[in-house]
Amino acid sequence: MSIIWTNLMKPSYSKLFSLTFRRGYANFSAEKCASPPSKGIILGIYADEDDVFDSGTLTPAGARYNEAATNGRLMELIRLAGPIPKRGDVRIFYDLEPTFKAVAVCGLGSDCLGYDSVEKLDESKEAIRRATATGCRELQKLETNFIYVEDMGHAESAAEGALMSVWINQDLKQPEKRKFVPHCQLYVERGLPCDGDGWRIGLIKADAQNLARQLQEAPANLMTPTMFAQNVVQLLANSGVNVEVKVKSWAEAQGMSSFLAVAKGSCQPPIFLELSYYGAGGKERPIVLIGQGNTFDSGGLCKKSCDEMQMMRGDMSGAACVVSTCRAIASMNLPVNIRGLIPLCEHIIGCNAVKPGDVIAMKNGKSIEVVNADLEGPLVLVDALLYAETFGPKYIVDVTTSSSRVDDSLGKVCSAVYTNSEQLWQRIKNAGVHTGDRVWRLPLWNYFTQQICSATHVDVQNVGRGVGGEPCFQAALLNEFLPCGQWMHIDANNVMTTKGVDYPYLRSGMAGRPTRTLIEFIARSVCKPSDPCALPSNQKLSENSKSV
Repeated sequence: MSIIWTNLMKPSYSKLFSLTFRRGYANFSAEKCASPPSKGIILGIYADEDDVFDSGTLTPAGARYNEAATNGRLMELIRLAGPIPKRGDVRIFYDLEPTFKAVAVCGLGSDCLGYDSVEKLDESKEAIRRATATGCRELQKLETNFIYVEDMGHAESAAEGALMSVWINQDLKQPEKRKFVPHCQLYVERGLPCDGDGWRIGLIKADAQNLARQLQEAPANLMTPTMFAQNVVQLLANSGVNVEVKVKSWAEAQGMSSFLAVAKGSCQPPIFLELSYYGAGGKERPIVLIGQGNTFDSGGLCKKSCDEMQMMRGDMSGAACVVSTCRAIASMNLPVNIRGLIPLCEHIIGCNAVKPGDVIAMKNGKSIEVVNADLEGPLVLVDALLYAETFGPKYIVDVTTSSSRVDDSLGKVCSAVYTNSEQLWQRIKNAGVHTGDRVWRLPLWNYFTQQICSATHVDVQNVGRGVGGEPCFQAALLNEFLPCGQWMHIDANNVMTTKGVDYPYLRSGMAGRPTRTLIEFIARSVCKPSDPCALPSNQKLSENSKSV
């Protein structure tokens, strides 16, 4: 059975929890505004970090403001205040002129920064994100109502740093106790180029990542599979993305035995969401995005410890990423077709919970033995992979949080990627260079397939033989149920959360990664070869290049 929900927020629990997802960034509260409303501005300054005698150079917009608005006083005060702000540093100056109450001068490092082939990062764009984030945070502490941000050479990155840095998870706090959230907008200096399109793209991407963060942060009792579906329907209403909500009986009719086996331990019914966006016409083959949607993961009968469960409300990070990506792609009107598949369920201990040693008969004739019930991530997705064949996809991308062991190798710096396509790998790698949210490729070798397919009594086991290699075994299991064609598996378990020090523009909590990288990855599929975003990975990226 398949139904389309339009407005199902029931009064019985809408009073307990109502997600206030906001498009854009003008979300400050009127009762918290200063009287009269105050304005602040963020400007950038370049300085060689290896040269202690470098006196610093303001960006073109900063230099124009310094001369036209302050008659050179700003630069004079910067030099009198001590060392020139280095990358990530900020200096605040007050009441220099009537328009802006506070001026935040943020360090950008050297003006020669660009693509670093070792770090696989465009350091100039990342410096801009960090600078705008640092400045916005400082002005946010002062409860500055309106923050004007200059583009610092790349408006998209400036918008991302500004909007992601001021976002706070506080929807469940009493309104009077919430922290102040300012209004951020692009500062335009007369006579200088204005990249309004780049700013708009940056806002869309940052808004998408903030949406993913907000979905991840929702408590599991207020974000069950049914509630997740209801919120998605409301979020995507009038966005250009269609939402079909398929219930348990539909999954049974489709033979989704593995997905249902994981879900049967909970009294919360499983839901299968199907999102569709047609930006390239009905005849174009779609890109299929699959997001793991475990709204809570206790580990099942192989239960996790209490500490391990603390952040398991975020085990639906893949689903949050896919929902946010689809909305962003629709907002950007990209000429692609997208089909999003999201299996939603709870994986908890119950009288019907899947047991170690259980064998699941799959729709394609293969059998899976559940050796460890805590490794349920791929079991949730294999049915979605088989179902994806229905759409004849260009390629399939799944986003999961399937293995905590990725954190042991990669920490919080990048997501793990497995793929059978060199083309997809190059594109996602270049997307990570652009967004600063990097990825790293791990092997999808036959060795790992042999380890999970070596049992004599079943076709596949969800634990590989030998020592270590758990993330690779999980990817190999999914690969066994890939229908055909190009496929990429992104394991984002290690980047699901942040302590607020890995990336200054993200506060401690859920991170919403790798949403912006996935959006950029799809955008690159519609780039022309002459576009800046289509540059080969070994070519230096321009500071002024921008994505679609």
